[in-house]
Amino acid sequence: MRKEFYDRLAKPFEEDEKKKKRLLLVNRGITGALYLTYPALLAALLFLRDPRLMRAILVPLISFLAVTLFRRICNRKRPYEVWEGEPLIPKETRGNSFPSRHVFSVYMIAMAALWVSVPAGIVILAAGVFLAAVRVIGGVHFVSDVIAGAVLGIGMGWIGFFLIPF
Repeated sequence: MRKEFYDRLAKPFEEDEKKKKRLLLVNRGITGALYLTYPALLAALLFLRDPRLMRAILVPLISFLAVTLFRRICNRKRPYEVWEGEPLIPKETRGNSFPSRHVFSVYMIAMAALWVSVPAGIVILAAGVFLAAVRVIGGVHFVSDVIAGAVLGIGMGWIGFFLIPF
């Protein structure tokens, strides 16, 4: 992603404080809602004594650890480090931009939900698109970071939930 592309995306939010606040609200709202969804999914599986509970815990856990390790090894700079600017989404983290762990997590949660409830999974997949866009517009990830996070979340989720026999 070139700086000019990011500047075009960010400009409407930099110029309008209400738009910026909405962007930050969407970022926090989607992140918070989806991170509450996963424990709710696990609680429902536990309550129902559903045998899928262990897989619903292990697949995301192992995948999250693998993505975290990969990020540390890759240690790609974030857009605001490369272009020495202030992101719209307040962040001070250095490096560890690729892949986006927020986006990976949302898509992994979506795949777990899809495995249990197709309608819930579809809603979360759609929310992931919005979160990915917000993370790029907010200046904390490159487009390739969020695409990689989505692909890894969907791919690892597909393998862990649908390809490996239950």
